[in-house]
Amino acid sequence: MGSAAYLILEDGTLLKGKSVGSKKEVISEVVFNTSMTGYLEVLTDPSYAGQAVVMTYPLIGNYGISFEDMESERPWLSAFIVREFSRIPSNFRSEDTIQNFLTRYDIPGICGVDTRALTRVLREKGTMNGMITTKEYTPDEIRELLPKIRAYRTGDVVSKVTCREKYEFTDSGDSTPWPNLVGSRVELEEDASDEGAFGASSRTAGQAADPGAEGAAAGPSEAGDLFDDVVISADDPALAGTAIAEEAAAEESRSRQAARQKALGEHYRVALMDFGMKRNIGRSLIHRGCRVMVYPAHTPAEEILADHPDGIMLSNGPGDPKDCGDIIREVKKLYDSEVPIFAICLGHQLMALATGGDTYKLKYGHRGGNHPVKDLKTGRVYISSQNHGYAVDEKSLPEEVAVPAFRNVNDGTNEGMRYIGKNIFTVQFHPEACPGPQDSGYLFDRFVRMMSRVKSEKED
Repeated sequence: MGSAAYLILEDGTLLKGKSVGSKKEVISEVVFNTSMTGYLEVLTDPSYAGQAVVMTYPLIGNYGISFEDMESERPWLSAFIVREFSRIPSNFRSEDTIQNFLTRYDIPGICGVDTRALTRVLREKGTMNGMITTKEYTPDEIRELLPKIRAYRTGDVVSKVTCREKYEFTDSGDSTPWPNLVGSRVELEEDASDEGAFGASSRTAGQAADPGAEGAAAGPSEAGDLFDDVVISADDPALAGTAIAEEAAAEESRSRQAARQKALGEHYRVALMDFGMKRNIGRSLIHRGCRVMVYPAHTPAEEILADHPDGIMLSNGPGDPKDCGDIIREVKKLYDSEVPIFAICLGHQLMALATGGDTYKLKYGHRGGNHPVKDLKTGRVYISSQNHGYAVDEKSLPEEVAVPAFRNVNDGTNEGMRYIGKNIFTVQFHPEACPGPQDSGYLFDRFVRMMSRVKSEKED
């Protein structure tokens, strides 16, 4: 490992470690992620633009770098802070070490830091700005630096991470066994047949908003055994070498082939707004028979609608949603159209702001792969992957506009909205990220069914 490196927080806290990767000095927002795996996905998630990420799991880099697992073409975070970097990765898919990866992309890293103590500081005091440097400043110099560190703002990072021109997304991810792309967890029978769960509904806003209302959540006596139709993953280590695993693998292969045939025959055209999109969003759509066109974040709504998409996907992205004023105005135009819309993370927040709602900054955010969210219609809880520092104030949206659909089990914050009289639903978490691994992939299936239904109604 390299020379000494330092982390200076805006409250004056000073932590010393060892430098890994780039030695440049950066100021950024310091956040923590509780995931035990998926560090490459964290490094390459555009939603981390302008932030230094602290990994709470103590050993990072033990399975190396596999470039096909990257969620974008490069890492976007400002710095990477860990307790210990693995010096020798052990993984047949590994193509490089994380140390070389950080150096290649000019990302400063620090190891040897007590990341759990640092995380406690961030939890107790809230997310703070910090400086990562290899220069040893004196106490007086640090005091002079603090106003500069406190003044840092991520700013308009969406413009930094979005694509520069429209293109067709064709990365199907076939070479990687993405468990969430097909064969996602099957919904309750009532969900599969009732598009009112998220689409245009004949029920009143009051009925939809009340998760305890009669018929809102079906028990086993109404919807059958909840586990009858759950898809078994061929990658489940508990089933390795068994006939069940072989059957599951064969079923996944058939599902992939069926999705390919469907894609060749139908092609639901999806306009994917790139606010900092993760590749697996596009992959999840392709494997459900969609043709995906990606648009830069500042594309006018008129241009998107002129291409006559069957559906619109609003992606994840970095920063404060209120910094996206021009984009919010275009999202409002998309809301006013009759095109089905599915929004994730930043897209979820932008839709709320576009329809008169409000957002607020969380004390330290939700970043990790084990956040439980509750479907307020069915009462089921899903394990979700999350990466956000802002949340939608669900009470700021009138019930005649939208009602809550999901809620965070840990802190009660909003995790999704259903828009009344519209074919629009949004979620704060990441259904494409495979944390369960198949828990919430059904939301993509729901989006496809919504597009199919609307398209059939137009043809009739």
